[in-house]
Amino acid sequence: MRILSTFLAAALLATQAPGREIYVNNVAGNDVFNGLEPRNEGGTAGPVRTLAKALRLSERSDHIILENTGQPYRESVSLVGSRHSGLPKEPLVIEGHGAVLDGTAPVPTGHWKFYRDNIFSFRPPRMGPQQLFLNGRPAARLLASDKAEVLPDMDPGQWCSHRGYFYFAVGGGKLPDDCNLTYASLPTGITLYQVEHVRIENLKVQGFQLDGIHLHAGRHVVLHKVTVQGNGNSGITVGGASQLELDSSTVDRNGVAQLITMPYSETHVYNSSLPNGTGPGWLDRNGRVYLGTRRVSGGMESIKPEDSRKPALEAGPEAPKPAGDGAAARDPSQPASTPAPAPSPGAEKGTSP
Repeated sequence: MRILSTFLAAALLATQAPGREIYVNNVAGNDVFNGLEPRNEGGTAGPVRTLAKALRLSERSDHIILENTGQPYRESVSLVGSRHSGLPKEPLVIEGHGAVLDGTAPVPTGHWKFYRDNIFSFRPPRMGPQQLFLNGRPAARLLASDKAEVLPDMDPGQWCSHRGYFYFAVGGGKLPDDCNLTYASLPTGITLYQVEHVRIENLKVQGFQLDGIHLHAGRHVVLHKVTVQGNGNSGITVGGASQLELDSSTVDRNGVAQLITMPYSETHVYNSSLPNGTGPGWLDRNGRVYLGTRRVSGGMESIKPEDSRKPALEAGPEAPKPAGDGAAARDPSQPASTPAPAPSPGAEKGTSP
């Protein structure tokens, strides 16, 4: 009887109707709408205004479709558990259409203080990793040690962080308030916790104080054609007991590293660019990482698309099955400092290309 019940449950899942489409428009949408139509023609049918509202409405295997209005979506969101998960052939999808998820806030008028010459200083409300944006893009950053008593020389448009302050060099007789300067204000762009079969595509995530995207205890998560840039800590962090596929994406100009892989995680990188900006392309903290089909370890200064070609047989929306004994499935209750198992004899040490 138990076998029959299991079979019937599996058959029900296999024949489940595809998820709904939930539409988001941060200009014409309204969070009182039901999200089930791309345009409002009267009543409550129409797009919601925020991604957070779409996620509150979403169910397993839904497709959340963002309208690229040219205006950033200024919010921080979380996907948690089975409600924000999909099925093997019907993943939950967030389709960005090139939209931007942005965590920055403007520096308030009058908060810049004269420091010296053409350099001004500003102290953000929260300490920790930071980023400064000029005209909506990460400003050119110089690295300065907090131990240094003197700041490095800076050209106009450059900035550095020193002992909790921003220092920005202006040019052309301007003051900082004359420039379109914003800083990383919201903590993390997208947090995925204990989700399965999730696909995020065609989305730019930028300007968050910590991570652009943080995955923990999630499996079969695919990031396809995403750009993750200008976040204070990492572009993408793959936490314990997680499995991620990063495909045809760019992760650039994030503070500590572009990609951080933690113990008991598994990450597959295909056709993606992770250059060394202010931090290395990949910081290895005992995660299991594959470039294409090649196992690597030890981190890399940068990763180029040609380093991680995707075999034709692996093309598709789902992340590949865990290799070997499935490091991502091991006990996540182990402390983060627990050493990962020694790499297999075939593992290669990551080196700078």
